[in-house]
Amino acid sequence: MTHNLRGTMQARQGDVLIERVRALPANAKPQERNGRVVLADGEVTGHAHRVERADVAELYDSDRGTFLTVRETTRAVHEEHGPVTLLPGVYRVTRQREYAPDAIRNVAD
Repeated sequence: MTHNLRGTMQARQGDVLIERVRALPANAKPQERNGRVVLADGEVTGHAHRVERADVAELYDSDRGTFLTVRETTRAVHEEHGPVTLLPGVYRVTRQREYAPDAIRNVAD
């Protein structure tokens, strides 16, 4: 299934929530790039939630979370989930968390 993000919509790709927001937080700092734009690494499978066209996207960190800017339409892809079409704009990227008696932790994908 393909999801398209328009306006203030949200899409989930496995354990990653991608939601369109109005603007990048003022204190956002760009993440270092290694040739790919990875939204979340998979701890179990080794697959990554990533932006298909790294040349049109940038990840940022802020005290409000992780954010993604997209300059041209591209997709978030993962080997085990359907693609999410990303239109130009700003997105908050949130990793799903789960409660366990010993800790709150990220969901392993």
